[in-house]
Amino acid sequence: MSSYSGSSAHKTSRTSGLAIAGLVCGIVGLFVLPIVLGPLAIIFGAVALHQTGSTMAKWDIGLGVVDILLMIVMFAVAANNGGSFTWNVG
Repeated sequence: MSSYSGSSAHKTSRTSGLAIAGLVCGIVGLFVLPIVLGPLAIIFGAVALHQTGSTMAKWDIGLGVVDILLMIVMFAVAANNGGSFTWNVG
């Protein structure tokens, strides 16, 4: 009876589920609820960066920061327009 060692067939991935969740939060946060999803993307990215050191985790942190900056800009525009923010296309 021959035995097969599956150690060479198994590849380890350095992408964690937290990095994927952070990326989703960062991308969705660009369009919906950036004040909530931005910090979540940063937290998920920081934990994933600590665990795996993947590049995706760095993108999570960057997208989270962009989400927060976007929300600050939206608040500033709303404050200059009498408290309202409207988006007109066309």
